[in-house]
Amino acid sequence: VQLQASGGGLAQAGGSLRLSCAASGRALNQYALGWFRQAAGKEREFVAAISRSGGNGFLASYADTVKGRFTISRDRAQNTMHLHMDSLKSEDTAVYYCGAGYQRTYGRPVETHRYDYWGRGTLVTVSS
Repeated sequence: VQLQASGGGLAQAGGSLRLSCAASGRALNQYALGWFRQAAGKEREFVAAISRSGGNGFLASYADTVKGRFTISRDRAQNTMHLHMDSLKSEDTAVYYCGAGYQRTYGRPVETHRYDYWGRGTLVTVSS
């Protein structure tokens, strides 16, 4: 599985950006997908995750720092995932990574070690 993150760039505080993660090599219907970020000098941290496909749709989880501002979604048919980021803050500046982790149920892992595949990351810079 190859994951390719895109959509990063420069935004002003209070603005918006939309990140995308495209997967190839395998259908990810049985994988949870997640976004993590790593700021300079800090460890990689959880941002948001969305569950594998289910009869009732998808379940999503968010870090407290982004809840209410970021929205994660996935497109089942196109094997892609998105992160819509609103009300950006300078502290959102980081390299954003997308990951895919096999799940038997509808979990949304927040730990990096529970993800099997990672994309290279896309840089988001928010100016204040």
